[in-house]
Amino acid sequence: MKATAELKVVDAKTFAIVLKEPFGLVLDALGKVSSNVPFMMPKRVAETDPNKQIDDYTGSGPFIFKKDEWKAGEKVVYVKNPKYKPRPEPPSMLAGGKVAKVDRVEWIAIIDPSTAMNALLAGEIDLIESPPPDLFPVLKADKNVALFGWNALGSQIIMRMNHLHPPFNNVKARQAALYALAQEDLMRAQVGDPAIYRTCNAPFVCGTTFGKEYGDLLIKPDIDKAKALLKEAGYDGTPVVMLHQTDLQSSNQVQPVAKQQLERAGFKVDLQSMDWQTVVSRRTRKEPPSQGGWNIFFTTNITLDSDNPGTNAYAAGSCDKAWFGWPCDPEMEKLRSAFIHESDAAKRKELGLAISDRVIGQAIYAPVGQYKAFGAYRKDKLEGWLAGPVPVVWNISKKN
Repeated sequence: MKATAELKVVDAKTFAIVLKEPFGLVLDALGKVSSNVPFMMPKRVAETDPNKQIDDYTGSGPFIFKKDEWKAGEKVVYVKNPKYKPRPEPPSMLAGGKVAKVDRVEWIAIIDPSTAMNALLAGEIDLIESPPPDLFPVLKADKNVALFGWNALGSQIIMRMNHLHPPFNNVKARQAALYALAQEDLMRAQVGDPAIYRTCNAPFVCGTTFGKEYGDLLIKPDIDKAKALLKEAGYDGTPVVMLHQTDLQSSNQVQPVAKQQLERAGFKVDLQSMDWQTVVSRRTRKEPPSQGGWNIFFTTNITLDSDNPGTNAYAAGSCDKAWFGWPCDPEMEKLRSAFIHESDAAKRKELGLAISDRVIGQAIYAPVGQYKAFGAYRKDKLEGWLAGPVPVVWNISKKN
């Protein structure tokens, strides 16, 4: 938006983004595929108070949300949109033709993974988005069930520290946390199967253009170094409040392990368990932890949303405008601005790697590891599940 002069209405179905300067990441910003997606909304919905949850999920895609059948925390229903015309081309992840091949989709909330698995095995449901890996052997044993790696490119878990309040308003305390962590133990707890996870300390994802790695940091802990940095930071033993989402399968097992690792380095950790929606609400609070704020939380993002230094929200150092945790780093913002406006590929890579160095050097956040996500479905009932960064239900059809 800083590079935008105006958003101009062209006609009833068209608007124009008029730039005031060259900006090469327009499509990257509009084409985000995971968190913080710029969804199109009707004007009446877009004007909802930003502090109030929207209550109208009207869309214009292949399926329509049935608000009258919505039971919060229990069931969401979608029906085929009779007015939607898909693009006349094959589907490709989130692009291409989005063909609704079923008339109705019911998305059921089953919190306990074992209960969901048993419902799938009994044929009571057709698909599970992301069962935990420890259930894979049971699922594989059923001839009517198949595992599907819908997110072959993988996801990245990160640990976010709150830069506003002690101890993590001190860079040495944040660095101490990085030296204390060991990804292998964290990923073993979260994922279990080494075949589908990898340790990786590159902020912008291993194996990518900007995926610079940093030796043993976050791989082999250096407890002595962590203790020395914590002492230099003047840490006074005040408990660090770590938020623990118990119901989010993508990152709900790392917290107890991280607590142990940080405590070995001298931190005192107050692990507070809650559901993910409470974490989402709590992480917006800038008050001190003793007044309902927080010090640490974990979250997961798909690698396609994490491998670009210009659009990776975790890396921003824009103070109160930064992502939750609110890092304030003018040097980082200079680097990101230069990256965003640089058109030469070689210079851009140099700037991207400098941003990666800054993330690690200032301990803006801690990459915890990468893993691939698998779903499970009844292969005797369904076909056509598409690979992509997030699970989608278009192109899926029911077998006769």
